[in-house]
Amino acid sequence: MKPASFKFIDLFAGLGGFHLALNRLGGECVFAAEWQEHLQELYQANFGLRPQGDITKISPNDIPDHDVLTAGFPCQPFSKAGEQLGFECTKQGDLFFNVAAILKQKKPSFFILENVPNLLKHNEGRTWKAIQDILGMGPEGLGYHIAAERFSPHNFGIPQIRERVYIVGSIKPLENFTWPETSLAETSIDSILDKNPLNAKKLSTQVVECLNVWADFLKRCPEDVELPSYPLWSMEWGATYPYEEDTPYALKEDYGIDGLKGFSGSHGRKIGFLRTIEERWMALPSHARTPQRKFPKWKVDFIRQNRQFYAENKAWIDPWMNSIFKFPSSLQKLEWNVKGGERDLWKYVLQFRASGVRVKRRTTAPSLIAMTDTQVPIIAWQKRYMTPEECARLQSLDELKALPSTPTKAFHALGNAVNSTVVELVARALLMGMSEGDSMNAGYKVDHEKANA
Repeated sequence: MKPASFKFIDLFAGLGGFHLALNRLGGECVFAAEWQEHLQELYQANFGLRPQGDITKISPNDIPDHDVLTAGFPCQPFSKAGEQLGFECTKQGDLFFNVAAILKQKKPSFFILENVPNLLKHNEGRTWKAIQDILGMGPEGLGYHIAAERFSPHNFGIPQIRERVYIVGSIKPLENFTWPETSLAETSIDSILDKNPLNAKKLSTQVVECLNVWADFLKRCPEDVELPSYPLWSMEWGATYPYEEDTPYALKEDYGIDGLKGFSGSHGRKIGFLRTIEERWMALPSHARTPQRKFPKWKVDFIRQNRQFYAENKAWIDPWMNSIFKFPSSLQKLEWNVKGGERDLWKYVLQFRASGVRVKRRTTAPSLIAMTDTQVPIIAWQKRYMTPEECARLQSLDELKALPSTPTKAFHALGNAVNSTVVELVARALLMGMSEGDSMNAGYKVDHEKANA
């Protein structure tokens, strides 16, 4: 079952995840906006419609009338992984106000917005309150009834954990609207993988060597030692610099070169024999060189936990430690996200992040991000990276006729994309629930299951 035909616009269109989803429901896209020229060309190839460019240079008056506005407005200003500048990020954060201007001028019956879940907590909840005040039913608002919920593709049988917040708005009250039902059924990444694809990028010699070093670490770890779920920071093993009351930065600012004397830095390297303050400073772990007179609680906890783990396991760690020195700082950290699993690194899904070598079960892929080639998930048992086509399946974008022309551009665009299946389920629930009542709203799940049978 589908809602009645309707017109929609696709803002910050990217690869067209919203377009695919609403088109499946019978929607007609009458306007799209995307500032990257190569994605404009790709959108035209896939959908027969060329998006307009910079949304800040488009007057709301020039946008066609429509029933539904969709927008995955830029998430970086609100993401935990970034600086969290929010609306203060003049490059991207204020683009929300362009969305609001279009809603004010065109008054579509519905809107669907997507962003990172941290949007709800950003700036201690003030950002989300501001959004509600702007769009909502208050005296200064645009008059929309609003609801928000978090969903991840794995909630709907797609093997990727990538939580996003979906915000829906309706001119009419949301009395008949209910969010789509989620499932706790376990997924498997094997369901979206090709068998030894020819275009898969192989692992470099350095990557294989690094993974072998961590595999050896896991092999040396006694069976009765529980591997912790917090990130293992090998550079903290043997370090003695202060971190709870003082920080290296505070000592350096207050006492100069003598402030760092007498301590050990990364992997227990003694700092005092180094001649210059710059050398002593660089001998510290990168996370200890931040200009802070007081470390945040999460960092203090991680350092304390790692030093305690080392103190309890020094006997078997020390013979291994020299093998990790040659790698960059990001590869000297391990996130073991498979608690209780077999300690064979080559049987899991891996990903290189700034936070370390992340090891995850084969049930799901790590969250796709706007990634570099080196951050693409690794299928360890095949010793290769995932392909753009496989990543497109994780975003439910495998219906697209074409992806960006290079793997780098493809991975970046897929990391920024919305998952079209999640959008479809949210849109179906909103449009059916509001247009024809609970009987149609209840039908979305059956129809979706038939479509995917």
